[in-house]
Amino acid sequence: MTSRIPRDSKLRLVRPRPLAAAPRAMNHRRPRRPAPRPPEGTPAPAALAGMARSQLAGAVRVARWADAALGPGRTAGDGKATLSDATAERAAEDLGLTPAQVRADWDTARLAGLIEVHGDSARPGWRLRAWDRDDSAVLRGWVALFDAWSLAHPEQGGQEPGAVAEVVSAMPQVLSFLQLSAGPVPVSQLLDLLRQRVTELRTERCEIDYAPRPAPVVPERTDAPLEPLLDWALRALASVGALTYGDGQATLTPLGSWAVWVKLEQICVAAQSPAGNIEQSAEDMLRGCAQLRPNAARAEYRAWLAARPVGSAVTELIDAARGEDALLRGLAFEALRVVGAPAEPEVRAVLGEPALRPYALLWLAEHDGADPEDAHEVLTREEATWLWVDTAAAVADHGEAPMLVRHLESAVQPTVPELLKEVRAVGHPRTVQVLVALAAAHPDPALARAVRRAAFQVHTGG
Repeated sequence: MTSRIPRDSKLRLVRPRPLAAAPRAMNHRRPRRPAPRPPEGTPAPAALAGMARSQLAGAVRVARWADAALGPGRTAGDGKATLSDATAERAAEDLGLTPAQVRADWDTARLAGLIEVHGDSARPGWRLRAWDRDDSAVLRGWVALFDAWSLAHPEQGGQEPGAVAEVVSAMPQVLSFLQLSAGPVPVSQLLDLLRQRVTELRTERCEIDYAPRPAPVVPERTDAPLEPLLDWALRALASVGALTYGDGQATLTPLGSWAVWVKLEQICVAAQSPAGNIEQSAEDMLRGCAQLRPNAARAEYRAWLAARPVGSAVTELIDAARGEDALLRGLAFEALRVVGAPAEPEVRAVLGEPALRPYALLWLAEHDGADPEDAHEVLTREEATWLWVDTAAAVADHGEAPMLVRHLESAVQPTVPELLKEVRAVGHPRTVQVLVALAAAHPDPALARAVRRAAFQVHTGG
């Protein structure tokens, strides 16, 4: 017997370090890409922030009213992220507005991140707290509204959902054309461009692999007229302040032109990056980002998201997180942190899935303002243990042996025997593989034997 027996081994408690942050040899540093400059004539950030504050003044007024009049713990909604009738009438009376105006400003405030709704209660978002002093927070809030233009001014019905989705997917190219034109563009020209892009989308959807296989199910085609849908899209974008629309032509506002330029620049950054993930699926994009350092990975996430509708991008990331690769699970939630508030409903919806619940709880805690260093406190001991095993599986599959040994230090259990006991009880499907890999990697023979014995007991059901 020696002093190295496992029951005396203490684990030092440290915060888990994301796998993407693992140190890598940097023998040759790439020259930093110079910060891009917006097109000539673009107003300064302070001027753009002033335009955004003016555009969102009504939303800020309602958000501040809710913060002052309702206070913490008071109900504001009906459980569906909308104002209750009583609250809307009270706000209308206090602000001298109609209930319809209050509801419209409330919806705008939610989309811009000025208000965060949880169930039937609401609280001010961090952007509202920083509204008067932080221009970047103001611009981020307006860009969040710009990204959600189809929700800010919903289509009134009577159109085929497939056609609406096609137009929403095609509008980034229309906006890019407006931005490059740098002036008024006739609606007839935009309509021709929209038709061309929708045709391309339909062609991409119907591509068929001609290898022998069962007959493919071809998506239902829709021949709905695009004129009313283009009119709706332009009116919706005008309602959020991205363009002006009238007299048979459309023109981007300075805010809209700047936002489209930012999106195009993000896409160009991704296209020029080593990974070049802009056209990849979520799973392939995440794999391409696995070896990047955190800042570079976040730039890839932003560019990939900029090229897609937010809703479908979030769904694709969640689906990637449901796969068997634990590394992709962690990276998917890192990408969802870049998405921010628009991803909250989808993240809350996966709280009932054991494999995703710890990641979702940490995401929500940080989204609600918790310090990332303390966010792990929202996890139960069992959830923290599950997350430890899942992260260890990612390290075992994609990392190096020393990294797996260091991962031992991030466990919440103070000793190795306690960790092994709780790891065996948590029921993670990768428990055996993780313990075998840890036993093979650990330099302490006594500890390695104990871990190997635990792996055998889990494998045999002991």
